[in-house]
Amino acid sequence: MSDARGQPQTRTVSAPGNAKQTADSEDEAAVATKQAAGRQSGRANGNGKAAGGSNGARGPVKGRFVSDVIVELGFVSRAIVDAAVEQARAEGTTPEELLIQQGALTPDQLARAIAARYELEYFDLQERKPDPNALNLIRPEDAKRFQAVPVGFEGDDVVTVAMANPRDIVTLDDLKLLIRRDVKPVVASRDDIQALIKKMSSTVELGTEQAEEEAEELEEAFGELRETAADSPVVRLVNQILQQAIEEGASDIHFEPEESELKVRFRVDGVLREVSTIQRKFVASAISRIKIMANLDIAEKRVPQDGRVSLNVDGHEIDVRVVTMPSVRGEGVVMRILDKEKALIGLDKLGMSPRNRQRFEESFKRPHGAVLVTGPTGSGKSTTLYAALNELNSPDRKIITIEDPVEYQLPGVNQLQVNLKAGLTFATGLRAMLRADPDVIMVGEIRDAETAQIAIESALTGHLVLSTLHTNDAPSAITRLTEMGIEPFLTASAVVCVVAQRLVRMLCVHCKERTILTVDALRAAGYHAAFDIEAYEPVGCKQCGGSGYKGRTGVHEVMLMSDEIRELTVERASADQIRKVAIEQGMRPLRDDGFEKVKQGITSIAEVARVAA
Repeated sequence: MSDARGQPQTRTVSAPGNAKQTADSEDEAAVATKQAAGRQSGRANGNGKAAGGSNGARGPVKGRFVSDVIVELGFVSRAIVDAAVEQARAEGTTPEELLIQQGALTPDQLARAIAARYELEYFDLQERKPDPNALNLIRPEDAKRFQAVPVGFEGDDVVTVAMANPRDIVTLDDLKLLIRRDVKPVVASRDDIQALIKKMSSTVELGTEQAEEEAEELEEAFGELRETAADSPVVRLVNQILQQAIEEGASDIHFEPEESELKVRFRVDGVLREVSTIQRKFVASAISRIKIMANLDIAEKRVPQDGRVSLNVDGHEIDVRVVTMPSVRGEGVVMRILDKEKALIGLDKLGMSPRNRQRFEESFKRPHGAVLVTGPTGSGKSTTLYAALNELNSPDRKIITIEDPVEYQLPGVNQLQVNLKAGLTFATGLRAMLRADPDVIMVGEIRDAETAQIAIESALTGHLVLSTLHTNDAPSAITRLTEMGIEPFLTASAVVCVVAQRLVRMLCVHCKERTILTVDALRAAGYHAAFDIEAYEPVGCKQCGGSGYKGRTGVHEVMLMSDEIRELTVERASADQIRKVAIEQGMRPLRDDGFEKVKQGITSIAEVARVAA
């Protein structure tokens, strides 16, 4: 077998006090044969030195040449290595460099061989994330000069440093003086180290106005806050966390205070996971740095604050919403990452089935009426509405939105921000919008009876109204409006379509495996199945961070308002009665839409059961 990077699949064996040793799956006889061949080559490799004993990939390899270890690990054949040894002698280089140039050996395989040869730990930078506190110990230019990067800690006094050449004693001594701690080398691929240094050198820049305001506020700050100058460790630390979050596709960053540190968690594909901790000495400065970036009061730690910051990360425009939360353990922060490019999402990216998309598109392209999108918080309702607005956005239409907050700024669309302190609510904003001659109105959320009444009346007076509701399914949106005090005959006349949706994680295309879902398993998940079906299940690999999932897509149910459903609405029928008729008329329920995605290999049965139970 081979892993996602094309290498022989290996397992790792750890021994107390030693580095991890790589072990292949060959039997003992094959290993013994390789050892014998290696000893003969060691005596006759032209260097005039015996290679010494070895127990192959399963034990110590002291006294062996790296080229012999490469053979023992099964990366390259003995014949090719011997030829490289002879050629290297003539050309004044190393056999390992020649093998890489020839494409016979990868830098990652060389790193594994060096780690095994010198009994050091192999540190896979693509699979394991470096500790931001460690990266923060040196500047990017120093890492580039040394071709070494601090990646972790062993206790309080030892820093783990990833190197391609751990035999470079001079570099190790220089690093020890620079970091002012003992250093322990671990081996990483040369290419991975260079890629990490490049990330360290990437820039996170504030918008011009925000940068000027921050500079002025920093001049007024004092003590520990002065170290938030552009080149300070705390600035690099916060920037590294932001960059890592953006690279991993996180939607939120949570800074959560503990007794002696600040826990950092990312929400990726809707699921929170811990990524690192910020050491106690940096906690106050890190929180202050974030608050200054978002133009918040750095002295106020007793009440929640919220702000916004625009960032440019390597030329990529990012908006970040910042909320501070005081707690008994200290002040925490949540940063919501809003990628401006996601506001331009098209209908084809929503994950709608062809039939659902057709029904939805026909609804919002009508000249008037109300189109509602329902679901819990975080189910992608706003994204669906933005996709519809992008389709409608043209010079011959006047589009106005009122949102709380305005998550994405759309060119050509007039967007209002709810401001409760100034008296601008959804209801007051909606009334003002109607006097501005709009063709299309988008209300971020119908929260109260007044907003619902104005939205329904607007749909009846020649406007197309798009909005969201918090209900579990599409039929429940009709009964919810009635509960909010809207006359059923108005709802029946105004509403054109209701879309209910959830977001499910998609299986990682690099590691998902085929499986058979038995009748019993399907029935346990709530499906009345008569036969087993073929599907896929999550596994976990480097590309998906070991979760087995990468990215999210939507599952939907699209209910059109037919004459029969309008009659039921006027009669104040229950949501279950409306649902029964809607299904008979072609609405596919959420769970059934999710099940189709399971059969297509897009997601797993467990994921559908999780979000659409």
